[in-house]
Amino acid sequence: MSTTAPAAAPPGAGKAARHDRRAWTVTLLLVVFMMVNFADKSVLGLAADEIRADLGLSATQFGLANSAFFLLFSVAAVLVGLAADRVSPKLLLLVMALLWSVAQVPAAIGGGLAVLVASRVFLGAAEGPAFPVAQQATLAWFPDHRRNLPGALITLGVTLGVIVSAPGLSWVIQEHGWRAALWVLVGVGLVWAAAWAVFGADGRHGVRDGERPTQQTPSVTAPDIPYRRIFRTRTWIGATLAYFTSYWTVAMMLTWLPSYLRNGLGYSADTAGRIVAGPWVVGAVVLLAQAAVTGRLMRRGAGSRKARGWVGGWLLALGAVCCLAVPLADGPTAKTVLITLGLGLGGAYATVAATAVAELAPPSRGGGALGAMNAVVTASGLAAPAVVGALVDAQGDAGYQNSVLLAGLLLVAGAVASFLLIDPARDTARLAA
Repeated sequence: MSTTAPAAAPPGAGKAARHDRRAWTVTLLLVVFMMVNFADKSVLGLAADEIRADLGLSATQFGLANSAFFLLFSVAAVLVGLAADRVSPKLLLLVMALLWSVAQVPAAIGGGLAVLVASRVFLGAAEGPAFPVAQQATLAWFPDHRRNLPGALITLGVTLGVIVSAPGLSWVIQEHGWRAALWVLVGVGLVWAAAWAVFGADGRHGVRDGERPTQQTPSVTAPDIPYRRIFRTRTWIGATLAYFTSYWTVAMMLTWLPSYLRNGLGYSADTAGRIVAGPWVVGAVVLLAQAAVTGRLMRRGAGSRKARGWVGGWLLALGAVCCLAVPLADGPTAKTVLITLGLGLGGAYATVAATAVAELAPPSRGGGALGAMNAVVTASGLAAPAVVGALVDAQGDAGYQNSVLLAGLLLVAGAVASFLLIDPARDTARLAA
């Protein structure tokens, strides 16, 4: 009798499997990180009516209080994004999570408008770099052709943060007050920080570390490419403009959608707390679908201009159509469906922008390129809450609907920028020349 020896495992197979397990563990933790991040952002919108009644605020004042969150948001995104090219992302993420928790304590304890504004400014500074650093930390574990899914999952954490937290936080607000909801978020942030300290880690994937470039992406290895050259590329400009319009809808959803549902469309507080998750559910489905479509196109040899720029452009265009159709709808149900689809589609652009810029920028400039984009983009978060608040004060309930129309017009501009400007392969080749 003869025996056949089992085939030996390929060299390095065990190491590769351990690397993959660690990569997906880090990705899962960072998905939760983004969930906590957007639960923090959404809590004031969920408690808008209660906070305005408690502190005696007009719609404009409440909008400005929410805009205060973004006062240092962009500055912090740039500074920490640049630091992420030199400092361990694991350390940066841990410090951010701890600062989130500390930032919310003063408003949770008590105080009026001044304390609330100061707390939100501090929180915004701590959370400003969250998305670009989380994206960079995640994408560093994967080669370019495998980045669509993990990039989409990080953005999915944004939508899951609102989907999961909105019903629970709404219940806490109704039963125990809006300050109790802040204490809940303080505790959740501290728990995540403890888990990240134990299980978090930095990845090392990139062209400079031996990754073989894809056919669509020429290798860019020069460590001294100035940031200004990256910022002048049509891809960086197009991704930033398109993402700016998308983030406007996100800021509007976070701050004013619950009030629109309650005051503009007549839903009860409990019902609004459930419906408010609708656009985020749509966004989650769209994000996963976008990652699948983009990945399939790239596997078939399509350039990232089509796989990322055009796919993202269609998302914004469809969202714009739904938003602009809201005045034509008859009754609150039809309007709710259009708003849900329009804001959900319009707010689902982040992965397209992040992966396009990550493909464009060399590894030594990835954090700065993403951080600068995020800084410009989130300036829309500074403007949107105040603009909508002013519309509501000036026009009453009609101001809510007009704010949706404004979002639709901005999404049209974003779609045009995505279609016409984004082409990472073209601009990467020019940077390498």
